[in-house]
Amino acid sequence: MGIRDVPPGPDQLLRTLAEFRFELRCFLHFSETAALEAGLQPQQHQLLLQVAGVPENTVVTIAYAAERLGLKHNSAVELVDRSEHEGLLARAKDAADKRRAVLRLTRKGRLLLDRLANDHARELNELGPRLATTLKNISRCSRKLALLGAQ
Repeated sequence: MGIRDVPPGPDQLLRTLAEFRFELRCFLHFSETAALEAGLQPQQHQLLLQVAGVPENTVVTIAYAAERLGLKHNSAVELVDRSEHEGLLARAKDAADKRRAVLRLTRKGRLLLDRLANDHARELNELGPRLATTLKNISRCSRKLALLGAQ
């Protein structure tokens, strides 16, 4: 019996949420494995991605990286230190605020990140339709439950 065959109700929503969580976990597992195979720790990959993918006119500081990665400041400092030591990132004093360090990718970091980005894009091309279907099913289940609760 597939997800679509289950009668509407809380169990269908839970099954659909479980399927969504499984698909996300598959992607995260792929991402972590790809980073390790490229010679990076998964958190280093995420750090490089946040530095490279920063919105325009945003200064990439350790505080910014910590927030984006959900890390405490001191953990982000250790991650930046390790990444800088490995030649993936460079740190410079912020011209506007000498107390802050601005992070940027090195050529080595950019090359690794570009390779990983291509691998991730290929994986998401395969996974995307399954994630989209699961999200639609979650929305459908939620609407059905809301309608049933309103009766």
